Amino acid sequence: MPVSLSTAPQMERQLVFTSSQAARYLGVSLATVRRWTDAGHIGCYRTPGGQRRFSRDQLDSFIASMQHEGPAAQEAPEIVVSRVQQPASTVA
Repeated sequence: MPVSLSTAPQMERQLVFTSSQAARYLGVSLATVRRWTDAGHIGCYRTPGGQRRFSRDQLDSFIASMQHEGPAAQEAPEIVVSRVQQPASTVA
C-alpha cells in the first residue's frame, strides 16, 4: 500500500494519525495495524469514543525497532530444522 506522492508531504507534517492513516504510513493493512496494536507492538492512545490515535513518534519508534530487531525476533517461534542422513549406497 504505497503512499501517493500527493499525500507524502502532508504525512511528513502530520503529528497525529488515525488507524487508516497509520496503516498507509507504515505500508500495511488496517487489520495489521489493529493486530499489532492489540499485541502491544505499537503504542497508541484512545479517543473518548474508543478510536485509536497514533503519534508520529510512536510510529517512528515502531519502525526503528523493526529495523533493529526484525519481525522474526518478535513474533515468529523458533523453528528447528533437522537433517536426515541417508545411508550410503554400496556399489556392487
